[in-house]
Amino acid sequence: MSQTRLTRPHEPNRAFKALYARFFDRISVEERWVSSVRERASDGTVVYVLRNLNVVDFLALDHVTQRYGLPRIQFANLGLDFNPLRSNWLSGLLTKPKTAATDQLGDALATPGSAAALFLRRPPSVLDVAAGRASRGPREGDELIDALIEIQRRDDRPILLVPVVFVWTRRPDTRGTRALDVLLGPREWPSSPRVIGQFLLNYQNAQLRAGQPVNLKEFLSEWGNGQTSRTALHNKLAYTMLRRLERERRAITGPIDKAPDRVRQEILRSRRFQTALAKLAGSPEEQAKALEQADEMLRTMQATPDGRTHKALDVVLSKVFERIYHGLDVDPAGIEELKELAKEGTFVLLPSHKSHIDYLVVSYVFFKANLPLPLIVAGDNLSFFPMGGIFRRSGAFFIRRSFKGDRLYAAVVDAYVRRQIKDGFAIELFLEGMRSRTGKLLNPKFGLLNMIVSAVRGQDSRPVFFVPISIGYERIVETESYRLENSGGDKVMEDAAGLLSATTVLRHRYGRINVQFGRSSTLGQVASDLGFDSVSELTPKQTRTVVVALGNRVMDEINRVTAVTPGALTALALLNHHRRGLPHDKLVRHCERLLTALGKRGARIAPALCSAVGVLRRDAIREAAQMFADAGMIEVHSPTELSPRRDRAGKPQVGAGAIYTLVENKRVELDTSKNIIIHFFAERALLATAMLPSAEQACAPEHLRTRMRELAKLLKFEFRFASNGAFEDSVEATIQAMLDDRELELTDGGLVPGQGHDGWSGHKWLLSYASMIRNFLEGYRIFVRALTALLDAPCSEKDLIKKALETGGKMYLAGEIERREAVCKPILQNALSSYMEQNVLRPNRGLVVLGPDAASEEALHRIELNLAAYLEREGAL
Repeated sequence: MSQTRLTRPHEPNRAFKALYARFFDRISVEERWVSSVRERASDGTVVYVLRNLNVVDFLALDHVTQRYGLPRIQFANLGLDFNPLRSNWLSGLLTKPKTAATDQLGDALATPGSAAALFLRRPPSVLDVAAGRASRGPREGDELIDALIEIQRRDDRPILLVPVVFVWTRRPDTRGTRALDVLLGPREWPSSPRVIGQFLLNYQNAQLRAGQPVNLKEFLSEWGNGQTSRTALHNKLAYTMLRRLERERRAITGPIDKAPDRVRQEILRSRRFQTALAKLAGSPEEQAKALEQADEMLRTMQATPDGRTHKALDVVLSKVFERIYHGLDVDPAGIEELKELAKEGTFVLLPSHKSHIDYLVVSYVFFKANLPLPLIVAGDNLSFFPMGGIFRRSGAFFIRRSFKGDRLYAAVVDAYVRRQIKDGFAIELFLEGMRSRTGKLLNPKFGLLNMIVSAVRGQDSRPVFFVPISIGYERIVETESYRLENSGGDKVMEDAAGLLSATTVLRHRYGRINVQFGRSSTLGQVASDLGFDSVSELTPKQTRTVVVALGNRVMDEINRVTAVTPGALTALALLNHHRRGLPHDKLVRHCERLLTALGKRGARIAPALCSAVGVLRRDAIREAAQMFADAGMIEVHSPTELSPRRDRAGKPQVGAGAIYTLVENKRVELDTSKNIIIHFFAERALLATAMLPSAEQACAPEHLRTRMRELAKLLKFEFRFASNGAFEDSVEATIQAMLDDRELELTDGGLVPGQGHDGWSGHKWLLSYASMIRNFLEGYRIFVRALTALLDAPCSEKDLIKKALETGGKMYLAGEIERREAVCKPILQNALSSYMEQNVLRPNRGLVVLGPDAASEEALHRIELNLAAYLEREGAL
């Protein structure tokens, strides 16, 4: 005779099935979680564990398990109010079940292929909320946890406890009691009516998040050895599950939301700030006045992130990005890693900075990926009306670019950053300090990073991960303004009028955005790599060493993971061509060769650039050429016509048969796209430049190394070369790689150009590499020529750069330099820094003077001739 079953799966009727599908099919469920549950179900019995008792979560989970063919739920501790698993659930509204819940649980787990659902907490009552006891809901199902432990002890088949949390809203928990919390329960432990409201408002963006399962058999073998009491074992298991569930939920909702006034009061009353205030202001009256000033500073600085603003910006940015960009490519593996790290700690996000769009991109990507949005360090120049308020509500906090001498302001910034990190907010900081006007990474600024590192050292509750982020553009929105600045024009401060005029960008296309994530680091990892035992015991000098090492590691990681985009590759090929015009087919072949070389260096390739099998998409190069032609950076010609080639609509017609010429005064704009990936070739470009003047003769390896060291020293402010012994290792690795690629050949007399590869001889490859940095060397030659003005009288740095720009214009028109992009303010400023370091120049009472070894026309002429020798070449690409 068959045994009567006490439980059964929930089987909704046809109308409810359609209703459930209408809403619950939209829940985001990770395929790997589905596969994991299937795999575990084959080895044991599954019990789904949820945080907060409510019917919506049960119905959603039941639908998901049925939809994906997972073990069906035959028991859930839903209580008396509504239990669809009862044979007659309507009667359950009025009567208690006759069978004990523990017996029903045992029956469900004894059924092959079935599962159970266990809720660990109930929503707090109105009295609990009003009395301030709502921080954690009342316990639920304690006897069921004990029953699970006993069942596992009797059964060899493992019970797998699978933490599951449905996130119906991304809005963070609140600190303090509000009227809605009293009526419907707090956001952290909502009542069923509040869950229903959250579900109806957000079901299109709902998510199922699953924590790391617990094998109850293994758990008992570790903790249930007889030395742990029953109560302690029970509490240990419940705490483990709740902690894993909470980590999953907080990885989406982020830190607790506090009122702005409360945040300021917590900062101003903190022990550290009060100590700093006592040192700055002696008397009570002075301290009271300083406290008022600090409060006002915080009001001006403070971010007030708001979920409604985030949603509105998501809608707006989706439309704007769709209009001006062809798409947004995001590193999927990097996103998945961040999702895992978000469960353990928080982030300091360190993106590259080439455009004001950067302020929006990371938050946009995080919003789409359901990651907590960061607070963004922004310059106070962006706090203008009306956009300042929007930026503030989207998470930006505004600080001065420099606060040297203002000790109170420095103390306020320090206290604010410390509070945000302690509360668990991610911080987004542009380590370069300003936007790069050239497309290359700038050297890191360590001031605010030092403050953040100090704040991280001061708290050990959660790990903080420093995350390098590369944001790449095929064409930067601000290239026109950068061209004017790089040519000597003054920087225009951002204001409302300037922002509104930027709506002209909506009439253009800027290719694709590419976002890549580098390897994350913690302070402990950096300190350990430097040989320091403990972060908490670092001396001030050691701390500075850690900060510098961290900053340089981040910048190197950004360079490493920067993706090669169609726009950057096309710009590199166009600017690298020595002759006037470049046919489209030859452009494509050049890009194929460069892409092969980049692939050998391990560069990441943007999905739009290659097919699934890694072959260059010719259409990608055509689209990039079209983008540059539409922007007026290149002209398109037909071999049979002298006038520009256009279609019937008057649009430049790129593609097969077209010949491209560069618009000379736009070369510097094209250069910003090229420079995004030029660092991949920096070492080979140094070697080729050092070797080419004597390419017909064998070059002794030691002589080559000496010249490479000289060039690296000269261009140290342009590229991130390794220092000291690491640079020597890099030189040897570069020589060996070029030998392996047959770009070089080692003979008895020394190094000579090799046979080459991919249709180019070794000499052609050397010419190509050297051509990539020619504009930098020409810029330095311009600067040295301009130094003759100092023979008459010293001048300020600003006037010297202005003189160099004028000199560069004359040299370009006279044909003494080839590249129009060499007449570039950032290159000349870097040349000034380089020659200052080499004592060719010296500061003197706010002015610049020539060093003793360069204070003559003959000495300057020798320096220029030395540079000119690097620019000699034979042959053409």
